[in-house]
Amino acid sequence: MSSPATTHPAPLLEVVQISKQFPGVKALSQVSLTLNHGEVLAVIGENGAGKSTLMKILAGVQPPDSGKLLIEGAEVSISDVEAALENGIALIHQELNLCENLDIAANIFLGREPASWNVINQQQTYLESEKLLKQVGLNLPPQTLVGDLTVGQQQMVEIAKALSINARILIMDEPTSSLSLHESEALFAVIRELKARGVSVIYISHRLGEVNDLADRVVVLRDGENAGDLDRASISHERMVQLMVGRNVSQFFPHTPHEPGPVVMEVKNLRTPAYPSHFINFSIRQNEIVGISGLVGAGRTELMQVLFGIDAPLSGSISINGQAIQINSPKDAIRAGLALVPEDRKLQGLVLEMAVRENMSLASLTRDRKSLGRINFNQERNISEEMIAAMKIKTPSDSQIVQFLSGGNQQKVVLGKWLAMNPRVLLLDEPTRGVDIGAKEEIYTLMNQLASQGMAVLFVSSDLEEIRGISDRVLVMHEGQMTGELSRDELSEEAIMQLATGQTLSHSQTQ
Repeated sequence: MSSPATTHPAPLLEVVQISKQFPGVKALSQVSLTLNHGEVLAVIGENGAGKSTLMKILAGVQPPDSGKLLIEGAEVSISDVEAALENGIALIHQELNLCENLDIAANIFLGREPASWNVINQQQTYLESEKLLKQVGLNLPPQTLVGDLTVGQQQMVEIAKALSINARILIMDEPTSSLSLHESEALFAVIRELKARGVSVIYISHRLGEVNDLADRVVVLRDGENAGDLDRASISHERMVQLMVGRNVSQFFPHTPHEPGPVVMEVKNLRTPAYPSHFINFSIRQNEIVGISGLVGAGRTELMQVLFGIDAPLSGSISINGQAIQINSPKDAIRAGLALVPEDRKLQGLVLEMAVRENMSLASLTRDRKSLGRINFNQERNISEEMIAAMKIKTPSDSQIVQFLSGGNQQKVVLGKWLAMNPRVLLLDEPTRGVDIGAKEEIYTLMNQLASQGMAVLFVSSDLEEIRGISDRVLVMHEGQMTGELSRDELSEEAIMQLATGQTLSHSQTQ
């Protein structure tokens, strides 16, 4: 049963005019916020707004340049992670920080194991772990290897670990980014239970629907400054978006009707290695945005990889401008005028240790930037500066190492790399995954502009609102095969989901 409410004379946490600057970048400028006992406070903003920097300061990962922190009215110095933990502040990173080769109990108490005479009391470790796992609703033996857990279960272990040090403030950074719907609901239930017990949660998310459901208050950051503070009654999707981007967003999906041109790419009887028994047929025209929808495992990414030559097709044909071509490698695809923005930009789309300028030119080196085996650095710089301006990439310079950019700006670098080649067909696999709401709008606008200029845009998305909002047509996949095609007038979430589950539509459902 939840503990009765207690009256507290001061907020649990006060952040007072915190500022932080890095070389060439002002990350935070006099940011303030309060966190009450037993409150879920959402902190939102575009990538680069300062959310991560602020959380790292609260967790002792980075020191502020100025400002102060108060716990229950008393000023505290949080100079390192240990000081944060001593003050009851625990940060659960988006990339979970667990040892997969150790069991649950060892992860929870790593470095703090119950012991006597310098000997770990294994029985007590397991007993204490069982109690903590019960608090987070994880019904697993504490002897279970963490490497055998799902991401959602690992996240519960992280929360149990935080509770083991009596954390009063849990900071959660994009906690549902890798969770299924069921795992997300389980997490929300734990957050509500922790709140009822007096634990406070700072919740960072790009998913405004989650924020609307969970948050008692919302603090909005924009360009490293306070942009707004919404109480429960004032929280709405429209208001949050407006504060995040600094303007009214009258139409989040800026779809422009396009007049389709001639067929640019035609796929006939294509079989992918992932689904060898199914044949895929479709085409895409100039001036057209075609979305591909489907559930996880439908074969959408596998199709994109075959189209771009990452995987070889088992059979079938691909034609560009009416001419059949062989695509056995990405090099073949690039020569045919195809470009792919992959699902995982960090793993497949970027060289994180290289500069923005170098990443921008990777796809173009063999065509435009080499002469007698040497790179034309002036031309490389001109291209990168042109694309930085065109894509509105926020970076101190084109020599900035790309891993230090926000997710949205990293995605723009990947897009810019391919747009510098002026492809005929742009393949986008989950193009707005992990980017903030302002960057999403910019990507949607760019897709419309490219289609209006004659490019064919084929994109995969798991976001039904996105698919409906930006597509001229939608192809739906189920278990490796195309189960239907919907025109813009026929689009509805119900129709898409029915096709995505392998069912057929009645005539009335497409009216």
